[in-house]
Amino acid sequence: MRVPRRLSAYAALIAIAVVMLLAPTHASAQQDTEGAKDHPVVPRMPGFYIGDFTYNDFESANYPWKPDVDKTLEGKHWRFTYFIKEGQRHPSELEILRNYAAAFKAKNWTVEYLEEPAKTVFSLKTATSEIWCLVNPSGGGGESYQVEISEKAGMEQSIELNAGELAKALDANGSVTIHGILFDTGKATIRPDSEKVLATIGELLKANAALKLEIQGHTDNVGAKAANQTLSQQRADAVRQYLITKFGIAAARLTAAGFGDTKPVGPNTTEDGRAQNRRVELVKK
Repeated sequence: MRVPRRLSAYAALIAIAVVMLLAPTHASAQQDTEGAKDHPVVPRMPGFYIGDFTYNDFESANYPWKPDVDKTLEGKHWRFTYFIKEGQRHPSELEILRNYAAAFKAKNWTVEYLEEPAKTVFSLKTATSEIWCLVNPSGGGGESYQVEISEKAGMEQSIELNAGELAKALDANGSVTIHGILFDTGKATIRPDSEKVLATIGELLKANAALKLEIQGHTDNVGAKAANQTLSQQRADAVRQYLITKFGIAAARLTAAGFGDTKPVGPNTTEDGRAQNRRVELVKK
């Protein structure tokens, strides 16, 4: 049956409208999606814009690390998809990776995983932070690529024990694990964001003049056992000295002991388990 010419033209217009409706919005926007901005230390390739973006204050993410082994990080998490702007030269997938490698090398990042031209994982570790970044141009043909970034951090607790609740926990259990006493990586230097938790312990000791505590330090099993033992003792000593100096607690009321990695409370095979094992405990004497 012959289709009338007018009907054929109408059908063609409908088809074009459907294609336009289904086309991704980034094709015409040519600008960063609303609310999106680059990570402060991870740049973008020139001539690209953010077409897709997500951010979470706390999320778990896996990064290729070693053969058949992923690195799990918990903390702030960004995910970007960058698209080439109209009229810009399309770089190859390998060119995108090599540009990021050169930029990161200049800033002392480490290559943790390399699979050219599919993807590369970089990390930046300092005394106070750890950032991992995956760059994946695979399948984009130079028109798009993905970047995923995690900043390692513990989840901020929304519920904290006050001095009275600490006293009840010690009376009931004889010990309590304290969350929020944080140290510089590999050191016994107490970080400033630990002050609120330490102030609660100081308040507890002042309100209960007869209370004596042993401050126990614990680590995960990363590193040599002897080094972990020493570090845990130094951290327990640092907390003890802080309470004595800052709150005037009598030295005889506080002792300190380090146990290294000998008393894990979580599996050392996962990042979350190792985070649980890095802790300070108060034990009633």
